[in-house]
Amino acid sequence: MNHTVKIASIFFLILFVLFLSSVYAGSSGQAGTGENQLAEIHLLGMNDFHGQLTTHSTLSGKKVGGAEYLAAHINRLRQEHENTMLVHAGDMVGGSPPISSLFQDEPTVHFLNQLQVDVGTPGNHEFDQGVDELSRLVHGGSHFKTGFFKGTHFNYISANVINKVTGEPLFSPYTIKEIDGMKIGFVGVVTTETNQFLLPENRNQIEIIDEITAINQSVKQLQEQGIKSIVVLAHVSAKSGSNGKNPSEDLIDMAPKIDDEVDLIFGGHSHQLANTVVDNKLIVQSYSYGKALSDVQLTVDRRTSDIVQKEAAIVLTDHLTVKPDADALTLIKKYKDKLGDEYRKSIGTTQQNFSRKKDANGDSPLAELIAEAMRSELDTEIAFVHHGGIRESLEKGDITKQQLYAALPFKHHGVKMSLTGKEMKSVLEQQWALKKENLLQVKGVTFSIDRNAPKGERISNLRTEEGKQIQENESYTIAASNYLASGGDGFSEFKNAEIIKKGPDMTELLAAYIQTDN
Repeated sequence: MNHTVKIASIFFLILFVLFLSSVYAGSSGQAGTGENQLAEIHLLGMNDFHGQLTTHSTLSGKKVGGAEYLAAHINRLRQEHENTMLVHAGDMVGGSPPISSLFQDEPTVHFLNQLQVDVGTPGNHEFDQGVDELSRLVHGGSHFKTGFFKGTHFNYISANVINKVTGEPLFSPYTIKEIDGMKIGFVGVVTTETNQFLLPENRNQIEIIDEITAINQSVKQLQEQGIKSIVVLAHVSAKSGSNGKNPSEDLIDMAPKIDDEVDLIFGGHSHQLANTVVDNKLIVQSYSYGKALSDVQLTVDRRTSDIVQKEAAIVLTDHLTVKPDADALTLIKKYKDKLGDEYRKSIGTTQQNFSRKKDANGDSPLAELIAEAMRSELDTEIAFVHHGGIRESLEKGDITKQQLYAALPFKHHGVKMSLTGKEMKSVLEQQWALKKENLLQVKGVTFSIDRNAPKGERISNLRTEEGKQIQENESYTIAASNYLASGGDGFSEFKNAEIIKKGPDMTELLAAYIQTDN
């Protein structure tokens, strides 16, 4: 009898020890130190590539950019981290150089397919050519210039872009991806300012609803499906210091109003660096043009499906640390060959650099050259140039059509119109119509600015170049792009102008002026 009791005691002691072991093991996992309870996931993010397949530049003293180096760094990071996804936050196309834009940006989409992007959201420039053309690039279809194109191999999502024809979202508002057994919800949005940047025919196709409302609605729907790890792809501006301090821009202001279930937001639109935490939400943005990548490490608790830790690094696409990707080089060669020699031939020369960068007065050498070209070629008294339409500077030496298309990539054309002096003043007052000062390059008229005066009263003393006072009721001939003439970028007063004639493509207009001037 005593022998039986002793055996039973030992048996229960063993059970008790096993019980304690399981309790402490569980406690260890809950605290985040049990490796089997945690999943490590890497998300690589891109934004604002703008078809810059062949663009190399310098950042922080390093040579960066180019599709071949962007691809090489993505491949390197994938090899280093087993569970990795690649996402983008918009403006992959639009405002592209000729190697992409002259082929309807199909080369860039081809490149994104090569990269095996997992999910992306459209930025404002994806809508530059309208809804139908964006749908063709995403879903596949034919174009009279390029023939049939298969489309993207990955999801596009957007929670706040509504098709005005159908009243339905243009894309799925969100998607759910599974990696290493963990489900992650992705929500996409684009800035509500998008329609200010589009031509009327494209502006009228879509409605952009409030970003925060759209995000929170999608988060609620994801929560109802049991998704607790949620990432937002937002083509909305963000900025911070490299140390995460001094965060600013729209996305920073939105973060506290976004549902707390969101842990990570990829930003875009402003071409800035951001790597900061606001309201416990990690916000990242990696410059533009393929100069860098956002490398985000997420730690997810397998039992709760919650993201318990997050951190990010902004990785420059440094040319010295990788070998260029062979597939990207093959793609570049293919489209360079298709582009041919016409766009590489010199159409003139310049003895100085024409920078696109503007000074405090809103002037830049290249914008001034374009304004003078418009005034000359369209035979007007005055010219207005929108700086946002200029994407590259012209360097000293030979000038080619390829350089001009890179500088003016948006396929806008010149317009000759008539404005009264009163209307002209209203146009100039609208340089403060948006959130930030938006100075135009002006040729043929001078004026004074008082930035401390109330909006609508900041412009005075309008005079012609000859010093003659601009008269309110007198009409003047004006040159501008069709984008400005349609009221783009908040310059709605242009819509009151009397259109005299449509001019040539802006690139052809500038080329003609350079050839004549040379």
